[in-house]
Amino acid sequence: MNKIILASNSPRRLDLLRQIGIEPVVVPSHVPEVIKEGESPEDAALRLAIEKASEVARQFQEGLVIGADTVVVVDGRQLGKPKDVDDARNMLSLLSGRSHTVITGMAVIDAKTLEQKTALVKTTVRFKPISDEEINAYIATGDPMDKAGAYGIQGRAAAFIDGIEGCYSNVVGLPLSELMDILKTLTFLT
Repeated sequence: MNKIILASNSPRRLDLLRQIGIEPVVVPSHVPEVIKEGESPEDAALRLAIEKASEVARQFQEGLVIGADTVVVVDGRQLGKPKDVDDARNMLSLLSGRSHTVITGMAVIDAKTLEQKTALVKTTVRFKPISDEEINAYIATGDPMDKAGAYGIQGRAAAFIDGIEGCYSNVVGLPLSELMDILKTLTFLT
């Protein structure tokens, strides 16, 4: 069995991997999560995932390195992690009572052969209308500050979710079904 390396410091991605029986080595990448001028959300998520996995893969002789990047898109506007409390408040207000798309780019690189497989997964999430008081109470928990779109579906923000269409684990930050398909092609499970 190949060693799995997670190129992320995200506790949510680590929890998802553990949920399916994978205990990865965690080596966070230091790639700045910057979207280039004119870059589509899909292109940005996939490029950043590849850059993260590539940076970490260079540190190993063998193993499968997983890189991922998640963006939230509403009205064509890309929402990354909030810069501050006001940014988080603006994002949550924008999402209130509306649907948005969560896009995760994922790359898996075999550190030994440098073979690379990628996936791009989209999920639609519907928020119920949320009041300013609910937004402020949620922000006060600190939970929104390290998450794309300023919310985590697996935590307290679950109360804001009216429904989803697509992959739940994608919204958390790592589409597990697609990941397993990729790992199988890289001889992880054969």
